[in-house]
Amino acid sequence: MVRVRARAAGPAGEGLLLDAEAGASSNVRDAQLVSNPGCYATAATLGALALLRGGVVEPSGLIIDAASGTTGAGKKATEDFSFSEVDGDFRAYRVLKHQHTPEIERALGLGGSDAGRVTFTPHLLPTRRGILATIYGRLRAGKTGADAAAAVAAFVKDRPFLRAAKPEGVRLHPVVGTNRVLLGADADPERGVAVGFAALDNLVKGAAGAGRADATSCSACRRHGLLGLSGSAP
Repeated sequence: MVRVRARAAGPAGEGLLLDAEAGASSNVRDAQLVSNPGCYATAATLGALALLRGGVVEPSGLIIDAASGTTGAGKKATEDFSFSEVDGDFRAYRVLKHQHTPEIERALGLGGSDAGRVTFTPHLLPTRRGILATIYGRLRAGKTGADAAAAVAAFVKDRPFLRAAKPEGVRLHPVVGTNRVLLGADADPERGVAVGFAALDNLVKGAAGAGRADATSCSACRRHGLLGLSGSAP
């Protein structure tokens, strides 16, 4: 379980301390206030936590590369995100100053990790939607690729929207239009590195999909948090 203390703002809540449940918590059904990370932070955090909780990588020095479709930048029309500029191109942006880096670090901390600072670099994909995150960590002594795969399998167990896959199987097509997340990992003891992968639809499994899951979990029906999320979204 993850809990965070939050001070409510506004006339009705000024000075009021509330208990907030993180969206990944098993106690969401009984929470009064729920907070969720966005799409980049969701992909990066899930991919990293699988390795961290499995004891596969050292908590410090994580490097995260993530590539997103153009809808990750929102609805605002700019030349940089026009078809002519994006088609056939691939580039990094907001290098070492992306606004979601602190959010990723915060989400990892709420998830029980002491990873601290991470290096996060976002990239722009020439496609409409989807995020593929790659997480690099220092392999702990004695750990292998089999341990990395086992950590992912254990992490997704009993989580209906998380699916384990081989690293090469973590791709955008199976997740676009769904609330699913594909996770995979491997490790190279000779080089002392482990690599994790996460793929999701930034328009669904970002804050929107997580918020919908929490809303259904906290509502009167409480149908295991699955209502309205098991199909595909346009």
